[in-house]
Formats: sequence, C-alpha cells, structure tokens
Amino acid sequence: MPAKTTEQDARRINAEETAAAVLGWMAGEPDMMQRFLALSGVAPDQIRSAISDPGFLAGVIDFIMSHEPTLLAFCEATGTKPETVIAAHQHYSGPYFGPGDY
Repeated sequence: MPAKTTEQDARRINAEETAAAVLGWMAGEPDMMQRFLALSGVAPDQIRSAISDPGFLAGVIDFIMSHEPTLLAFCEATGTKPETVIAAHQHYSGPYFGPGDY
C-alpha cells in the first residue's frame, strides 16, 4: 500500500516541479541561463547532479524571484501563476510569520 502524501510532501513536490519548470524555461533563454550560472557559480555540466539538491532548487527560485520582470516573463511563457512561484519560494525560504504569529 503506497504511503499517503501529506500536505508538506505536496508542497515540496510542487516546489520541486516549479524549480524544474524555471530551469526548463531558462534553458530556452540562453542569456538568462548564462546570468543564472554566473551568479550561482554552477557550471553547466553540474546542473544535472545539482537538480536533486534542495539548496540549488532554492537558488533557482530565488533567482527568478529577485527580478519581477523575469518572474512575469516566466509566468507568461509557461502559463504559471506567480502565486505558484511564490509558494515555492516560501517552501524553500521557510515559514512566513504573519500578524499575531510571533
């Protein structure tokens, strides 16, 4: 019997899928990919092994979140809602404390 997927598992899976979608989009945008690689310090031949590293995936999401026009270009090109990328960012950056949560 397969294990039941928890809400936390679903958020992790969605965040991983979003990061992979961003990487896929950047692969079709050579200037964007070059900028990401230069800023992250990752060599092109390291991407395949880095994709399983949550820290790398967090960096992918941080990269796109750091520049709103890039975020919006990704969302428009892929039909992804900005809220989906924001949720992935929240997954990787930790919990958000709202009013009264401290």
